[in-house]
Amino acid sequence: MNNYHKPYVIAEIGCNHKGDMDIAKELIKIAKIFCNVDAIKFQKRNNKELLTEEQYYAPHPNSTNSYGDTYGEHREYLEFDVDQHRELQEYCNVIGITYSTSVWDTTSAKEIASLNPEFIKIPSACNNNYQMLGWLCDNYRGEIHISTGMTTKNETEILVNYFIEKGRNMDLVLYNCTSGYPVPFEDVCLLDINLLKAKYGGKVKYIGFSGHHLGIAVDIAAYTLGANIIERHYTLDRTWKGTDHAASLEPMGLRKLSRDLNAVHSALSFKKTDILPIEQVQRDKLKNKKA
Repeated sequence: MNNYHKPYVIAEIGCNHKGDMDIAKELIKIAKIFCNVDAIKFQKRNNKELLTEEQYYAPHPNSTNSYGDTYGEHREYLEFDVDQHRELQEYCNVIGITYSTSVWDTTSAKEIASLNPEFIKIPSACNNNYQMLGWLCDNYRGEIHISTGMTTKNETEILVNYFIEKGRNMDLVLYNCTSGYPVPFEDVCLLDINLLKAKYGGKVKYIGFSGHHLGIAVDIAAYTLGANIIERHYTLDRTWKGTDHAASLEPMGLRKLSRDLNAVHSALSFKKTDILPIEQVQRDKLKNKKA
């Protein structure tokens, strides 16, 4: 019997839509029809709340990736408002794929929670924003997914204990993650999945994996280690302008990832009998009967 949970694949669109609703919907449609994934995910920021005035009006650190003269203008250009997110959610419902969003601040958390998605994601950068986490625990009843990139083991312990105190730990999904774009293989640190499972496997709903590496081999390994939720950044063109495109999968890569994860899920089992029916035919034909 296969004791592994079925793999659940999330296509992280993030801001790879380039601020264009048509591109966003195309990404959703391809993720569903061609890539066969389970969910897509965007990002939501209130930039005036999230950034200091100095950060907001500073130039983008990499001007070739910027969509505005300042970092604030860049971020606003890529931002969809809550009505646009509602439109995207309705589009997801029509074509049959789960909609979700990462939230970066309390205002965004409240706006996305008003849409009542199945789950809301907290990025690594915000997993110590306890004002936002507290509001979500008290007011939002769906799953809360949290990445643990750039987070110490002690900070992760504090985080899980907070959810236990709130009585929301069985709605919590913890992701193994290394924050970098892209991440070299030696920094993926897959065996941390074992540590998360050993320490929190019975205390949270699931352990997931959020990857920013190249290729899809690592994700298969993450799944076999016990991370049944796999999240990857996804774009239509890895050469597009923007920070995340280079660390993203294009549609064919995402399709192969979904295919391979489901194949591995089917293969992860013990033999039901010493000689399987498919082997019996070969045994009768090939096995040395004089042995």
